[in-house]
Amino acid sequence: MIRTACLTGDAVAAVLDDLARLRIAVFRDWPYLYDGDLDYERDYLRAYQSPGAVVVAAWDGSRMIGAATGAPMEDHAGDFAAAFANRPERLDQIFYCAESVLLPEYRGQGLGHAFFDGREAQGRALGRRYGAFCSVIRPSDHPLRPAGYRPLDGFWRKRGYAPLPGVIASFDWKDMGEAETTRKPLQFWMKTL
Repeated sequence: MIRTACLTGDAVAAVLDDLARLRIAVFRDWPYLYDGDLDYERDYLRAYQSPGAVVVAAWDGSRMIGAATGAPMEDHAGDFAAAFANRPERLDQIFYCAESVLLPEYRGQGLGHAFFDGREAQGRALGRRYGAFCSVIRPSDHPLRPAGYRPLDGFWRKRGYAPLPGVIASFDWKDMGEAETTRKPLQFWMKTL
């Protein structure tokens, strides 16, 4: 039986290793192509132990099969403040709905909605006016793009999100098959909570 829970505070620390392994497994696929390691993940996931952060986790029995992270945007200001420098929304008005990861065999069962519902509820509970996330920008002719790939843009739009023109951030990670990390562009999407 699949169950979900919104975790905050000390409850987040208890699931970080499972979440790190899940992120490594899911993000190997398109469009991330992420060649991650557990040490990097543990360091990155520390931001989700901050006050106001949430992990919306899904389990099938005792196995974590999916999760989504969220935190006040100022917890990520070092990475994303420049992207919002010319926007009217202040960082302290935004709840960052960071990554969602879900094993392929569990997709299409409504868990994506549960992930957004939990993060958006956390943002509203913190008095945030906006929810935002970013998507990876890859060229449509990228040689590793799978045939028949369907982006999630339609799902995000149905949830009320829209891309923010010109609000592009970048993040470094190592792609599968690469020797070094490279900078990847990310498109921000936003909605009013």
